[in-house]
Amino acid sequence: GNIFTQQPSYFSDLDETLPTVLQVFNNILQQCGLQCEGASAEPQKLEEKVNVTPGNMPLQELKDVVLYLCDTCTTLWAFLDIFPLACQTFQKHEFCYRLASFYELAVPELEAAIKKRHYEDNSVFADLWRRISHSRKKMIEAFHILINQACLQPILE
Repeated sequence: GNIFTQQPSYFSDLDETLPTVLQVFNNILQQCGLQCEGASAEPQKLEEKVNVTPGNMPLQELKDVVLYLCDTCTTLWAFLDIFPLACQTFQKHEFCYRLASFYELAVPELEAAIKKRHYEDNSVFADLWRRISHSRKKMIEAFHILINQACLQPILE
């Protein structure tokens, strides 16, 4: 069996860790100058009001954001795929809603920024596009697992 069946207290560990996972998505939104509904709007100093968007951030920063997003989505999907029972705990934190909001705010912005940018090297564009597409796919697959486990399975049982 997996570690959760051996050690049921891991469910409460997961419960305590989920706000951190959600914070990862909020951090990505903040880096992109986007604000998520329900995210704590921290007061900003006036000189910090330079609006960074995926369209105007330095290329290295855009690469970092896309890489971070890709890693996060792949890990999230792999975890839920291997351990679908975790979905109940995820749902306690309104994870589907938060993931859908994040997707809606961030993905179109990032895709547009990747498409519009001028690249010295076309392989950089190809790599970024592959990673954002992979991120999108993994978010959708994770969402499907969550909906299936938290909403559909209980109806069928």
